[in-house]
Amino acid sequence: MKAHIKWVDGAMFLGESGSGHTVVMDGPEESGGRNMGIRPMETVLVGLGGCASYDVVSILKKSRQDIRDVHTLLDAERADTEPKVFTKIHLHFVVKGKNLKEVHVKRAVELSAEKYCSASILMGRAGVEVTHDYEIVEID
Repeated sequence: MKAHIKWVDGAMFLGESGSGHTVVMDGPEESGGRNMGIRPMETVLVGLGGCASYDVVSILKKSRQDIRDVHTLLDAERADTEPKVFTKIHLHFVVKGKNLKEVHVKRAVELSAEKYCSASILMGRAGVEVTHDYEIVEID
Protein backbone atom coordinates (compact mmCIF):
# COMPACT_ATOMS: atom_id res chain seq x y z
CA MET A 1 0.00 0.00 0.00
CA LYS A 2 1.33 3.42 -0.91
CA ALA A 3 0.30 7.04 -0.62
CA HIS A 4 1.62 10.39 -1.83
CA ILE A 5 1.20 13.63 0.12
CA LYS A 6 1.74 16.98 -1.63
CA TRP A 7 2.01 20.27 0.21
CA VAL A 8 -0.16 22.92 -1.47
CA ASP A 9 0.42 25.94 0.77
CA GLY A 10 -0.04 27.05 4.36
CA ALA A 11 -1.37 24.01 6.18
CA MET A 12 -3.04 22.45 3.12
CA PHE A 13 -1.95 19.10 1.73
CA LEU A 14 -3.34 16.77 -0.92
CA GLY A 15 -3.17 13.10 -0.05
CA GLU A 16 -3.37 10.65 -2.91
CA SER A 17 -3.92 6.98 -2.17
CA GLY A 18 -2.26 4.19 -4.07
CA SER A 19 -5.62 3.50 -5.71
CA GLY A 20 -5.64 7.03 -7.15
CA HIS A 21 -8.13 8.81 -4.87
CA THR A 22 -7.40 12.23 -3.44
CA VAL A 23 -8.34 13.89 -0.16
CA VAL A 24 -7.78 17.53 0.77
CA MET A 25 -6.36 18.05 4.25
CA ASP A 26 -6.11 21.50 5.78
CA GLY A 27 -5.78 23.14 9.15
CA PRO A 28 -7.70 25.92 10.83
CA GLU A 29 -6.80 29.55 10.19
CA GLU A 30 -5.01 29.85 13.55
CA SER A 31 -2.61 27.12 12.36
CA GLY A 32 -1.91 28.71 8.98
CA GLY A 33 -4.65 26.90 7.10
CA ARG A 34 -7.81 28.03 5.36
CA ASN A 35 -10.12 25.32 6.75
CA MET A 36 -10.60 23.90 3.24
CA GLY A 37 -10.32 20.22 4.09
CA ILE A 38 -10.45 17.48 6.66
CA ARG A 39 -7.80 17.45 9.41
CA PRO A 40 -5.20 14.66 9.20
CA MET A 41 -6.27 13.07 12.49
CA GLU A 42 -9.89 13.22 11.33
CA THR A 43 -8.85 11.10 8.34
CA VAL A 44 -7.49 8.51 10.76
CA LEU A 45 -10.81 8.47 12.65
CA VAL A 46 -12.87 8.31 9.44
CA GLY A 47 -10.65 5.49 8.16
CA LEU A 48 -11.22 3.52 11.36
CA GLY A 49 -14.97 4.04 11.04
CA GLY A 50 -14.96 2.98 7.40
CA CYS A 51 -12.93 -0.14 8.18
CA ALA A 52 -15.23 -1.24 11.00
CA SER A 53 -18.41 -0.35 9.11
CA TYR A 54 -17.30 -2.35 6.08
CA ASP A 55 -16.71 -5.38 8.31
CA VAL A 56 -20.07 -5.14 10.06
CA VAL A 57 -22.01 -4.77 6.79
CA SER A 58 -20.07 -7.61 5.14
CA ILE A 59 -20.57 -9.98 8.08
CA LEU A 60 -24.28 -9.17 8.35
CA LYS A 61 -24.77 -9.77 4.62
CA LYS A 62 -23.02 -13.13 4.92
CA SER A 63 -25.35 -13.92 7.84
CA ARG A 64 -28.27 -13.20 5.48
CA GLN A 65 -29.56 -10.37 7.63
CA ASP A 66 -31.94 -7.98 5.85
CA ILE A 67 -29.99 -4.81 6.59
CA ARG A 68 -31.23 -1.60 5.01
CA ASP A 69 -28.94 1.01 6.56
CA VAL A 70 -25.90 1.19 8.81
CA HIS A 71 -24.55 4.33 10.45
CA THR A 72 -21.44 4.32 12.61
CA LEU A 73 -20.97 7.21 15.01
CA LEU A 74 -17.45 7.67 16.36
CA ASP A 75 -16.53 9.68 19.43
CA ALA A 76 -12.83 10.16 20.13
CA GLU A 77 -10.73 11.78 22.81
CA ARG A 78 -7.16 12.96 22.31
CA ALA A 79 -4.31 13.69 24.69
CA ASP A 80 -4.05 17.33 25.82
CA THR A 81 -0.30 17.49 25.19
CA GLU A 82 1.90 16.71 22.20
CA PRO A 83 1.77 14.27 20.62
CA LYS A 84 -2.00 14.62 20.74
CA VAL A 85 -2.68 10.95 20.12
CA PHE A 86 -6.06 9.34 20.46
CA THR A 87 -6.65 8.04 23.98
CA LYS A 88 -10.22 6.76 23.62
CA ILE A 89 -12.42 5.95 20.64
CA HIS A 90 -15.98 4.70 20.87
CA LEU A 91 -17.85 3.29 17.86
CA HIS A 92 -21.64 3.15 18.00
CA PHE A 93 -23.26 1.17 15.18
CA VAL A 94 -26.87 1.89 14.27
CA VAL A 95 -28.13 -1.05 12.21
CA LYS A 96 -31.51 -0.73 10.51
CA GLY A 97 -33.33 -3.58 8.84
CA LYS A 98 -36.11 -6.13 8.86
CA ASN A 99 -36.24 -9.01 11.33
CA LEU A 100 -32.66 -8.48 12.41
CA LYS A 101 -31.38 -10.99 14.92
CA GLU A 102 -29.43 -9.39 17.75
CA VAL A 103 -27.08 -12.37 17.98
CA HIS A 104 -25.89 -11.67 14.41
CA VAL A 105 -25.44 -7.93 14.96
CA LYS A 106 -23.55 -8.53 18.20
CA ARG A 107 -21.33 -11.10 16.50
CA ALA A 108 -20.62 -8.80 13.54
CA VAL A 109 -19.52 -5.96 15.84
CA GLU A 110 -17.38 -8.31 17.94
CA LEU A 111 -15.72 -9.95 14.92
CA SER A 112 -14.88 -6.55 13.46
CA ALA A 113 -13.40 -5.37 16.76
CA GLU A 114 -11.48 -8.53 17.61
CA LYS A 115 -10.51 -10.08 14.28
CA TYR A 116 -11.07 -8.10 11.09
CA CYS A 117 -10.76 -4.32 11.45
CA SER A 118 -7.04 -3.76 11.21
CA ALA A 119 -7.41 -0.05 12.02
CA SER A 120 -9.29 -0.74 15.26
CA ILE A 121 -6.91 -3.51 16.27
CA LEU A 122 -3.89 -1.32 15.50
CA MET A 123 -5.28 1.47 17.69
CA GLY A 124 -5.89 -0.96 20.54
CA ARG A 125 -2.35 -2.29 20.30
CA ALA A 126 -1.08 1.30 20.45
CA GLY A 127 -2.82 1.78 23.80
CA VAL A 128 -5.99 3.51 22.61
CA GLU A 129 -9.08 2.41 24.54
CA VAL A 130 -11.38 1.33 21.68
CA THR A 131 -14.94 0.42 22.62
CA HIS A 132 -17.95 -0.61 20.54
CA ASP A 133 -21.68 -0.88 20.96
CA TYR A 134 -24.71 -1.07 18.71
CA GLU A 135 -28.42 -0.47 18.43
CA ILE A 136 -30.88 -2.22 16.18
CA VAL A 137 -33.70 -0.29 14.53
CA GLU A 138 -36.48 -2.43 13.10
CA ILE A 139 -38.08 -0.98 9.98
CA ASP A 140 -41.22 -2.02 8.11
